[in-house]
Amino acid sequence: MNFVMKQALGGATKDMGKMLGGEGEEKDPDAAKKEEERQEALRQQEDERKGKYAKMEAERENIRQGIRDKYGIKKKEEKEAEAAAAMEQASEGSLTRPKKAVPTGCGDEEEEESIVDTVMKFIPTPAHGYVQ
Repeated sequence: MNFVMKQALGGATKDMGKMLGGEGEEKDPDAAKKEEERQEALRQQEDERKGKYAKMEAERENIRQGIRDKYGIKKKEEKEAEAAAAMEQASEGSLTRPKKAVPTGCGDEEEEESIVDTVMKFIPTPAHGYVQ
């Protein structure tokens, strides 16, 4: 393969062997140091980018809060917190309040059966007389 490539290019490049993965590769003595510097530069750029976007988001939030204050709009988080507090208060009230007596006719089993019988009267039955 090397021979074919060299013939095609006519020996135009001296580091053809390097491109094809052959021998003769020179190792850079400072390669590790350069890679470390490159990684540090990437981390620094990433930190700068995150800081920039955090600053922009803070500015946007200030503008949003100004609009909320102007028009009396509550933040989603505040609405959710109020709803949760209302649910908590409602559940606290129901747990600490003594149970009320069951009104007459609300929990009687006989009455429930009579209601079921009344409903069954109005449900049409099959013509052949089979009732479950």
